[in-house]
Amino acid sequence: MVIGGGASGLGTAVEAATRGYRTLLLEAYDYAKGTSSRSTKLVHGGVRYLAQGNVSLVREALHERGLLKKNAPHLVHDLGFVIAAYKWWSQPFYGIGLKVYDALAGRLNLQPSRLIGRDEALKKIPTFKKAGLKGGVLYFDGQFDDSRLAVTLLRTLEDHGGVALNYAPVTGLVKEKGPDGKDKVAGVTFRDEESGQTLTVRARSVVNATGVFVDDIRRMDTPGAKPMLSPSQGVHVVVDRKFLPGDSAIMVPRTDDGRVLFAVPWHDHVVIGTTDTPVPDASLEPRALPEEIDFILRTAEQYMDPAPRREDVRSVYVGLRPLVKNENTDGAGSTAALSRDHIIRISDSGLLTLTGGKWTTYRRMGEDAVNRAAVLGGLPERLTLTPGLKLHGWSSPEETARRADHWRVYGSDAERVQALPGADRQLHPELPYTEAEVRWAARAEQARTVEDVLSRRLRALLIGARASIEAAPRVAALLAEELGHDEAWQRAQVEAYRQVADGYVLA
Repeated sequence: MVIGGGASGLGTAVEAATRGYRTLLLEAYDYAKGTSSRSTKLVHGGVRYLAQGNVSLVREALHERGLLKKNAPHLVHDLGFVIAAYKWWSQPFYGIGLKVYDALAGRLNLQPSRLIGRDEALKKIPTFKKAGLKGGVLYFDGQFDDSRLAVTLLRTLEDHGGVALNYAPVTGLVKEKGPDGKDKVAGVTFRDEESGQTLTVRARSVVNATGVFVDDIRRMDTPGAKPMLSPSQGVHVVVDRKFLPGDSAIMVPRTDDGRVLFAVPWHDHVVIGTTDTPVPDASLEPRALPEEIDFILRTAEQYMDPAPRREDVRSVYVGLRPLVKNENTDGAGSTAALSRDHIIRISDSGLLTLTGGKWTTYRRMGEDAVNRAAVLGGLPERLTLTPGLKLHGWSSPEETARRADHWRVYGSDAERVQALPGADRQLHPELPYTEAEVRWAARAEQARTVEDVLSRRLRALLIGARASIEAAPRVAALLAEELGHDEAWQRAQVEAYRQVADGYVLA
């Protein structure tokens, strides 16, 4: 059994189901509701981690990047990144580092990095500030759609006989005496939010993969458990494509606070981020601080001309990182230096907690967790199949390239979605999404609320928060038709969505 429907939970569940273990995943809200839908949209090794000397993490992530591109070509593609050189030493300094990055990727490298001149840098990034630009370094990483990968993993889990439920919060752990006379975790109780029923399910192994909320589940097991995490929030702003009209992305290797900053084209918009701000507590809807917005826009202005201003921001979103505390410190201070490695801890009662890590290494995280869970539960030993597992919707890169950008995320399901009523009717003039996609989300992807659709099955909330609010009534009507709800439900859904989406609008 897996608790949590984000990257680590879905990766663990797919790993278990493909090995032939009976698998149930329970998600308290919706799949990828938290951090796993609010990333920088990159499948990458982490150039910054290389600079920190964490070679093993970078090597592992680059390996997983290559596997994910093979296993989900409809969701992952190569993206060129340009580091601008305004100082004479920038090209040799960063160029050497990125050759090491290439070497660590080995046979799964995407494309080799190289130095480029001023003219090529401006051709790739026409909005670079021209004064003092000497050239740049071009390297390649992967890009993806995070919540669409989550939905794809959900469908893959179901394809392999696993069961997943959203809106099914775990309310307690079931324990029984083990052979040593000590209490052992033997299942969970959970509430079905749609029916209101509380149910109990038993399991040989229970994996706590709830991201920034792992400590909540750990305290169900051991009320006095010390917190494992020092959460950190990363803010992103989304602006129009005119600020980055080429096909490449910008990488700023060192900002004023020592982080990297990305500006990446995504769904015909541009995502710029991110920050690294310690937060005392995890929340479902974290909010950006004014100084974080100012920092992103101020840093972008140092490199881009024209640069986006506050009035150009279409949406602001915030993700929380489940960073594992250094056990030798009190957890105070900056989170920028905390490890991005994943970690597994097993309590005295046998609760397995998986946390840390990042989307790129979700598969490896799941493999490691299931290896340990199988031993804990006395399950038959079975080898992993996921390194070569084609994810649901897989279609060849050639087939993927033939589909319009908007439909690529569905992979081989695209034609089935387009066959539904409303495939030619947009939800809003400023959004590419259609009525057919709402119906598909309800029928095939377990969408239950307006937010499920507009935030995670479609990406309307992230690419245009105001437009998504205007589209909400139509989405509510379509969902009501599909799921059998009345007008009162529709009104409540539209209001609930407006309250969430208002937090993504930069006032």
